[in-house]
Amino acid sequence: MSGLILAGVEKAFGAVQVIKGIDLTVNPGEFCVFVGPSGCGKSTLLRMIAGLEGVSAGAISIGGTDVTWAEPSERGIAMVFQSYALYPHMSVRDNIGFGLSLARVPKDQIAEKVNQAAELLQLTALLDRKPKALSGGQRQRVAIGRAIVRDPAVFLFDEPLSNLDASLRAQMRLELTDLHARLGATMIYVTHDQVEAMTMADKIVVLNAGRIEQVGRPMDLYRAPATPFVAGFIGSPRMNLYTGELARAEGCVTYGIRPEHLTLVAQGGKWQGTVRFVERLGPDAMVHLHVAGLGDMTVRTSGEIALSTGDETGIMPQEGREHRFAD
Repeated sequence: MSGLILAGVEKAFGAVQVIKGIDLTVNPGEFCVFVGPSGCGKSTLLRMIAGLEGVSAGAISIGGTDVTWAEPSERGIAMVFQSYALYPHMSVRDNIGFGLSLARVPKDQIAEKVNQAAELLQLTALLDRKPKALSGGQRQRVAIGRAIVRDPAVFLFDEPLSNLDASLRAQMRLELTDLHARLGATMIYVTHDQVEAMTMADKIVVLNAGRIEQVGRPMDLYRAPATPFVAGFIGSPRMNLYTGELARAEGCVTYGIRPEHLTLVAQGGKWQGTVRFVERLGPDAMVHLHVAGLGDMTVRTSGEIALSTGDETGIMPQEGREHRFAD
C-alpha cells in the first residue's frame, strides 16, 4: 500500500488561482474523501494527483516518490471517472482487460487478473455481455474492475456514482466500502454529496474555494466542525446557523444547532416557533418553523409528531449540543 503527500500544492489558470496551497497526508490504506460544493476545486485537485493537470506550485508524492512532474502512466494510479467510458463493442471481459492488453501483458495473466476482479465485483456471470446489456451499477463495477486489474498504488474516484439513481447509489456505496475493506487499498474519492462522504470515508477533506476548511474522521467533523462552512456542509439536514443578535447573546459570531439536537416542547422552550411545513419521512419528520427574530429553523423529530402548518410550539436545544463559532 502507498500513501499520498501534497505539500503546498497550488493551481492557477492564468490569473485565477483555483487551488490555494494544499497540504495533506493520506495514509496508506485510507479511504479519503474530498468533499465540497461545485467549484471548490476538488476535481481539479484529483486531476493534479492523477497527472491530468499540471501543478503551479508545490509537490506531490505517492508511495514516497516525488511524482509532481511524472506522466500519469508513471504514477501508479488508476482513475474511475463519472462517465463509465466503456467500449460498447467489447465484452465486459475485454473492457476490464483492455488496459493490460495495451501494455502487452501476457494473455494468461490478463485472464487471471480479469477473473479475479470479476469475482471480487460479482461480475463473473456477466463477462461475455456487452455494456448495453448492463445496468448502470454493473457498468460502474466494470469501470472499477478495469482499475483493479492494474494493481495501482492509489485508486482515484471522480464522482463515480453521480449518474446513478438514489437506490443504486446507496447500493454502490456499500459495495465500494466493502471493496476497500477487502483490498485494503489507498482510495481517494471526490464527491459533492456529504452523505457519501460520511458513510464511506476514513478521512474527510472539506474543501472551500480552493482551500482546506477541515480534515478529520467523519464523526469528528460532525461533532466538532471547525467553521460555520463545515458545520453547514456536514450533516443532513444542514445545521441551523445564525448570526446577529442571537450570536452576540451567546458570545460568538455564529451560533449553530443541528436539527436533531432540538426538542419540541408544548410549554416553555428557548424559542417559540410557528410551523411552516412538516416533512414526514416515515420514522422521522423534519419540522420547518419560523422563529421571530431568528428566521427559519429545522427540527428533526419523530415521524409521529402531531403538528401541522400554523401550529405554535416551543423549541429547546439539547444540553451540550450548541456550537459557537468565533469567526
